[in-house]
Amino acid sequence: MPSNIVLLGPPGAGKGTVAKELSARLAVPHISTGDMLREAVREGTPLGLKAKAVMDSGGLVSDELLTGIVKERLAKADCAPGFLLDGYPRNLSQADILDGILRDIGRDGVRAVELDVADDVIVSRLGSRRSCPSCGAVYNLVSTPPKSPGVCDKCGAGLVQRDDDKESVIRERLRVYHEKTAPLSDRFRQRGSLLTVPGDRSPAEVLSAVERAIG
Repeated sequence: MPSNIVLLGPPGAGKGTVAKELSARLAVPHISTGDMLREAVREGTPLGLKAKAVMDSGGLVSDELLTGIVKERLAKADCAPGFLLDGYPRNLSQADILDGILRDIGRDGVRAVELDVADDVIVSRLGSRRSCPSCGAVYNLVSTPPKSPGVCDKCGAGLVQRDDDKESVIRERLRVYHEKTAPLSDRFRQRGSLLTVPGDRSPAEVLSAVERAIG
């Protein structure tokens, strides 16, 4: 049975980390909205060229254009055994669109795996993140601190806190998530296709819990 999975969870829940490992273990592609856009642009498809023109002008890709790119990507042969969607759908409207795409291309429906993490844990987790402006290395002051406080292990540059890792920004991102994206959980729960796992554990423990949940 194909493993068609949507990953849900607030920003900072660890979806990207889980997706990378789970994709390898299930032998299905890990696909994010950004990945789809970049691939369509790189391949020069008609939809990709339209998306490139919008992005080059600084605009946001419309839902209509994004729908076409999602459909184009999911119809590829490597998605036949299944796929892992990270960052899409982000709202109920996109969930409806995804249903239609899957029907149109003859794919099975999806199961949703939700990483459940409390807001305060997210704020602490992201607020402890520090980045190297020189080489791009990322640290966490709690779980993966640099060897010398405030200094990058790799290049010796001073570490910084990104603006989007400040508490006020994190709280706003969480507010938007609860308003726009969290209702997806109820949608999948009503369908009997929601699997919820605790996301406030180590990456290895979260991955194991996800694997048990999806069977």
